[in-house]
Amino acid sequence: MIVVEVEGLEVHGHHGASEGEQERGQTFLFDLRLEVSDAALSDRLEDAVDYREVVTLVREVSDGRRFALLEALAGATADAIIERFPVERVRVRVRKPEVRPAGLSVAWTAATAERPS
Repeated sequence: MIVVEVEGLEVHGHHGASEGEQERGQTFLFDLRLEVSDAALSDRLEDAVDYREVVTLVREVSDGRRFALLEALAGATADAIIERFPVERVRVRVRKPEVRPAGLSVAWTAATAERPS
């Protein structure tokens, strides 16, 4: 098994629990972990899961609809990856860095979805 990772993919999206968040939009950070077969050991791109295509799919999911919850966005992204790519397992963490719950400062909040193929 090989693990392909993409960390800190910045995607501007119109997601959030409030109407204001959805209207103005904000940056979300996607951390992806894809477990794939050893086929890429051939050293041929056509035998691998091309992370450029995965990144494009993440943007498509984010742009495709507005999500109120990070959990739903992470789950929809994980499901789309499983549907389109030959992965054995996927883990998608969506981080929201621009958050101030109850006026407090936190580095980020996140939701993570994991799916087997």
